[in-house]
Amino acid sequence: MGCDGGTIPKRHELVKGPRKVEKVDKNAELMARWNYCALSQEKLSRPIVACELGRLYNKDAIIEFLLDKSADKTPMEAASHIKSIKNVTELKLADNPAWSGDRESIKGDKYDDIQSARFICPVVGLEMNGRHRFCFLRNCGCVFSERALKEIKAELCHK
Repeated sequence: MGCDGGTIPKRHELVKGPRKVEKVDKNAELMARWNYCALSQEKLSRPIVACELGRLYNKDAIIEFLLDKSADKTPMEAASHIKSIKNVTELKLADNPAWSGDRESIKGDKYDDIQSARFICPVVGLEMNGRHRFCFLRNCGCVFSERALKEIKAELCHK
């Protein structure tokens, strides 16, 4: 039966080793960056703005953050570098015609394909799902994939 005093435990049975560090799923983290506001952690909804670090925000969350300057509220780490609305750029995003996330009723009884992205590059057609790099032009707010900017080789907006 065991544990009657006649057994001698080994060292590995008595000493607990260091805890294993939990690894974050990289795909889930990338999807969260492209689908949720970095400040309020809510789903991104138009108008969407971006800072110079490339983080995406809901514009109303940024405005609420800038208006609430009370002493008891410390600045959030995700937006501590934003001092005014001029530090962010409103993005002009192209919708993905293959994405049907908000159009259907969500009951929880269907499979949600998280691999299809909400927005795409208007030039090349790459999805904005975190696998490809995207850039935005600060003067107009148009969003392109890095591959499209390399092909165009111009600093001007294609529109």
